[in-house]
Order: sequence, then structure tokens, then C-alpha cells
Amino acid sequence: MALFGSSKIKKNINFLDLTPIKKYADERDETGLVSILIPRFQSERMAKIFLSRKKSNIYKVKLDELGSATWNEINGNQKVHAICDKLTNLLGEKINPAEQRITQFLSILYQQKCIAFQELKK
Repeated sequence: MALFGSSKIKKNINFLDLTPIKKYADERDETGLVSILIPRFQSERMAKIFLSRKKSNIYKVKLDELGSATWNEINGNQKVHAICDKLTNLLGEKINPAEQRITQFLSILYQQKCIAFQELKK
């Protein structure tokens, strides 16, 4: 499976052998669902210039049950195939086809720069 990123398509990479790493903080609601906390501006100075005092520099991306479970498994040590196996055991039929759904979700997170892959860092 090819990874799609910001400017280059990475081919001949087995997605299941990659190790995802979170780039942003998160928070959980009372039901355990995750929201990824993404800064609007990377620089505090830019945030002060463009945002009013009432607006937060953070926006939240709320994840569903599968997204939350996948995000919770990303720890910088587990490869994608291990995450797929663990979530298949945890969620059963709700997640099928697990590898396809999880790799698609991780591809979107990678494209949106919410995660990186340890093996692709330079």
C-alpha cells in the first residue's frame, strides 16, 4: 500500500510494518472518546496576531469509537499490524475489515500531519 503525504507518494512501503507516532495531544470525554487537540498556529506569536482573546489557538477533532480506539493504541512502540490485531480482538465484528479500515484512518492522520511514522522520519 502506498502512503500519501504532503508532497511525495511513498511507494513500496508495507504500511503494516510502520510504527505510528502521535504529534498532538488529546483529551477524552466522559464516554472515553478522544478529541485530538490541533493548534491553529504553530507559533504563539502568530496566534496572538491572528486570534482574538476569546478564540482558542486549539481546535478539536472528535473521533468515533474506532478512531478513538486506534488513537489510544498509538504509543510509538507498536507497529500497525500489532494495532490491527489488538483492535480486532477488542472490537470484533465492529471493525471488520480491520486492516483496511485502520490503515485508511492512519493514512488520513498522516496526511493531516496528526501522526508521523518512526521509519519515515529523517
